[in-house]
Amino acid sequence: MASIGFNAQQIILLVALGASLLTVTRAATVIVGGSENWRYGYNYTEWAANTAPFYFHDTLVFKYENSTPPHSVYLLPNLWSYSTCDFSKAKLLANPTQVKGDGFKFVLNQWRVFYFASGEANDCKEGLMKMVIVPWPRF
Repeated sequence: MASIGFNAQQIILLVALGASLLTVTRAATVIVGGSENWRYGYNYTEWAANTAPFYFHDTLVFKYENSTPPHSVYLLPNLWSYSTCDFSKAKLLANPTQVKGDGFKFVLNQWRVFYFASGEANDCKEGLMKMVIVPWPRF
């Protein structure tokens, strides 16, 4: 049987290719809503679909300084909670007074579905302040 091996030139080429892929796939910082920031009445579900794909280690930045009415950021546990705007088992990530200056930053550090919403007044149900993000691995 013939053995399969790599010569030095092939190994160097593979290492160089791998290194170049790593430099191209750096994590991004994304302002949620772009220039609209995190506000009542903007469709974040549509924004997320149009902005995707999102990747592991990308950072989402929620900006809503001096908003009236105030807003928050919750991580909802599942699709049902997201669909019905049920915050009973949600995790508060940023309250209405917590975000100042550079905004609240959330790193997408797992391969899972992330359900985000604002839990203030009617932000989620009527104000469209909810979105789904699914980060993908970088290749």
